[in-house]
Amino acid sequence: MGPLAQPHPPAGNPTDRPTTARLELTGISVAFGGVTALSDVSLTVEPGQVHGLIGPNGAGKTTLFNVACGLVRPTAGTITWQDKALRRLRPDRLAGLGIARTLQGVGLFAGLTVLENVMIGAHRHARAGFLSAVLALPRSDRDEKALRERATESLAALGADGYASRYPGSLPYPVQKRVALARALVAQPELLLLDEPASGLSEEEMHELGDLIRTLSGRMSVLLVEHHMDLVMSVCDRITVLDSGKVIASGTSTEIQADPAVTAAYLGDEVDVEHDAAELGHVPAGATGGAQHG
Repeated sequence: MGPLAQPHPPAGNPTDRPTTARLELTGISVAFGGVTALSDVSLTVEPGQVHGLIGPNGAGKTTLFNVACGLVRPTAGTITWQDKALRRLRPDRLAGLGIARTLQGVGLFAGLTVLENVMIGAHRHARAGFLSAVLALPRSDRDEKALRERATESLAALGADGYASRYPGSLPYPVQKRVALARALVAQPELLLLDEPASGLSEEEMHELGDLIRTLSGRMSVLLVEHHMDLVMSVCDRITVLDSGKVIASGTSTEIQADPAVTAAYLGDEVDVEHDAAELGHVPAGATGGAQHG
């Protein structure tokens, strides 16, 4: 597959302008039964910035991501989007708020073609219901044509338009990942939530993904949960590090790399400096496969 094109919104669309969207998670705590998964966690994704969320296994990254998606309701804390508190955030309302997400898996519908999967992601722009558009009912002919064009453009931007008529199950996993990302981007969100987008990708594809994420900066805010440290360090404006459900560090990539608490959380105290540097991104991108901690 060739390199990713730089996706761009249609002329005159509001996303041509720099985003002013801000996501604030303040004092978030989550308990499952008697187990505390998150304790007083705060994180702000600033407008137009890429914010990385990292941490070792069991740190609480997925739980915090699910809070931001509305999949988990916090036991304490507030979620503020565009200066408005969201008291009952639900996953099915994300698109209407201008938020799109990808999951650790691809989450594609096996019974729909690649193009139809991406069309579903664009349904916030349709006047008729997206199901009517996908089924090409008479009352939605105009919407159906517009959605197909929008979905085709999104696939083309990710080098996946050649697979439009295929079904997800027949595609290699990296291609499925591109389709899932195309479905998120076709909605032209103001905030993009990415959960481990580099999993299953080759080193070359990971570099292409990094290039793509950098092109999004300024037009939308991005919250990135990722294990590959070279990717995180190369694309993120700021990084928050969790360990055992608490924030142990927050700052730029340079500040995070130099923080001894981060090194200790990932690797323990008794490791050599060269190993620390490699795991936390001090080496050039691609020189290592990145830290593989959950």
